[in-house]
Amino acid sequence: MTLPPPPGAPSAARPGRLPGPLPGRPAADPDRWPDVARPPRASALRTAVARRLVERALGRLPLRIRSGAGAVPAPGRSGADDAVPTLTLHDPDAFHRRIGADGLIGFGESYMAGEWDADDLVAVLTVLARHVDELVPAPLHRFRGLWVRRRPRADRNTPDGARENIHRHYDLSNELFALFLDPGLSYSSAIFDPLPAEPVLLPDARFTAAQHRKIDRLLDLAGTGPGTALLEIGTGWGELAIRAAARGARVRTVTLSEEQLVLARRRVAQAGLADRVSVELLDYRDVRGRYDAVVSVEMIEAVGAEFWPDYFTALRRLLAPGGRVALQAITMPHERMLATARTHTWISKYVFPGGLIPSPDALARESAAAGLRIRDDTGYGDHYAETLRQWRTRFLAREAAVDALGFDHVFRRMWEFYLAWSEAGFRSHYLDVRQLLLTADDHREPTVPAPTAAHAGQTGQSGEAT
Repeated sequence: MTLPPPPGAPSAARPGRLPGPLPGRPAADPDRWPDVARPPRASALRTAVARRLVERALGRLPLRIRSGAGAVPAPGRSGADDAVPTLTLHDPDAFHRRIGADGLIGFGESYMAGEWDADDLVAVLTVLARHVDELVPAPLHRFRGLWVRRRPRADRNTPDGARENIHRHYDLSNELFALFLDPGLSYSSAIFDPLPAEPVLLPDARFTAAQHRKIDRLLDLAGTGPGTALLEIGTGWGELAIRAAARGARVRTVTLSEEQLVLARRRVAQAGLADRVSVELLDYRDVRGRYDAVVSVEMIEAVGAEFWPDYFTALRRLLAPGGRVALQAITMPHERMLATARTHTWISKYVFPGGLIPSPDALARESAAAGLRIRDDTGYGDHYAETLRQWRTRFLAREAAVDALGFDHVFRRMWEFYLAWSEAGFRSHYLDVRQLLLTADDHREPTVPAPTAAHAGQTGQSGEAT
């Protein structure tokens, strides 16, 4: 397979001297990874300011920083305290230059370049996520616009832009995703019963059961059963559609990923359900019809704030009288959402172009404006942290297989950083994931179905399994 260009990569490399690789590490391909292979040109003043801010911020956190000069213990901790995670700077000058030029984008690119490492990457990132609002002194927040980049207009989720943005992530390779997802290929938070008490790699069967528990709860929220006309917005690789059809539902599922479309259709046929499931390459804005149930799992994060009104309007338009909408959505606090809404981040550059995680307030406001009311809202943030740990453990254990697919060492570090940063977001409670039941404003039926044995005891606001 030919290695695709990285998400968000410019067409030409930045000018400047290409540094030699760090000892023991291969050099980044400057054509594929221009912003990783060449540290940016940052003024001496910006670099000095970045160094001062970074040293000041990290010095107040429960971290140990190690560089050529040795380790610096966290405040109030002994240098031998193993409970404190260590961030090791292999190239402090490049590290600070990248942050001086590109802020947190530079922080992530520095990891991709191998300029820093951590003895426990998730632990280091969790500390940073817990203190994200304290990393820059409050008086300097007003100058944030001078530091961060604005999102490229090309990443807007217009009908054409949405298809390209989905292509850049979900069409990387079905084989790649199969290396770290459960055998059912569910790429969203599972629900465990109970959460593992120890950090162990779960058997495939138990991981798949946790993913099915998530799917079953969503289908129960949507009232899915024999004869239900169900629309799924965002097919994934077809597991929810297959499970809904097995209940007797008639399923229409739409996606913008050509790779997912092909595999989902094959999996539906292999399950003997092709007469009950239709898989289509179609934008949610172009779907017509009325459905008893509409289900969408972690799709809204890819919609973009500009198009949230279109998304919720489509949900309401597609809902038959008395119908239900079941959503699973990642959320973040409202103030953080506002701060990042127009910001080009490392995630938007390399992983999810055009995406934005909504806040609970935004979900409530946008759904209400479209004539929908939230009837049930349950959080599972700790379950997503565990899901991500399972994915990351599987991914790191299959380095040779990732290489065999044509993905290089920079891609592996990029994907590891993405999974670790996401896990840290949930462990720090900076992020949450919620399952929502929505109905039309004039809906008069009972709001929440009785829980099935598959998820009994799992409802409630805490998100903790019993």
